[in-house]
Amino acid sequence: MKVNGLNVFYGDLQVLWDVSFEVAEGEKIVIAGSNGSGKSTLLKTVSGLLAPASGSIDFLGNQLMTTSPFKIVELGLSMVPEGRWLFPKMLVRENLELGAYTRRARKTSKEARNWVYELFPILKERDRQAAGTLSGGEQQMLAIGRSLMSKPKLLMMDEPSLGLAPIVVDSIFEVIQKINKEGVTVLLVEQNVQHALAISNRGYVLENGRICSEGPCKELLANDHIRKTYLGM
Repeated sequence: MKVNGLNVFYGDLQVLWDVSFEVAEGEKIVIAGSNGSGKSTLLKTVSGLLAPASGSIDFLGNQLMTTSPFKIVELGLSMVPEGRWLFPKMLVRENLELGAYTRRARKTSKEARNWVYELFPILKERDRQAAGTLSGGEQQMLAIGRSLMSKPKLLMMDEPSLGLAPIVVDSIFEVIQKINKEGVTVLLVEQNVQHALAISNRGYVLENGRICSEGPCKELLANDHIRKTYLGM
């Protein structure tokens, strides 16, 4: 995916300013930044939930600027939203089935569900349990699993560690790496900068709606500004 010169407004308020970045096949990319920096707005725009004022978004040769969200998912780009957005009164299995609504995904829904249960065995145990009764960590696993049901080529994740206990965060990040090793490109948006940079190949730092730093994650972790601003060092 290649994003170039993206400008996004909420009414008269500009939130993203000339944002450009690339994600190559097989990479784990992190977009880091503090709360309010525009990270979620960026993912919503790429997903087709927000209309940009200008710029371009190319995904596997397809221009996404005016593409409907469901068509974007059909093309192979899926997002795990911040806050999970599950259907709490529906069963775990039913929530997963909703992730396989596209024509391409329906053909392999059983295979995809088995893959999700391999990644998250606890979800198989909770298969007939209402999603709203799961713990916070289990709900995050279900949100990730639902997105994987669409068999994405690129999985975007918005703050997957938000509100979770450290031991659960470690487990989620381990699964993210496993998903990537199994062939899914990952674009990760995170406030947990150190953890996200530690598992990713390259990173971009978003501040006040602008990309202020980019490069290999090892270089970003050694950057004095990032160490002071985001790592408290």
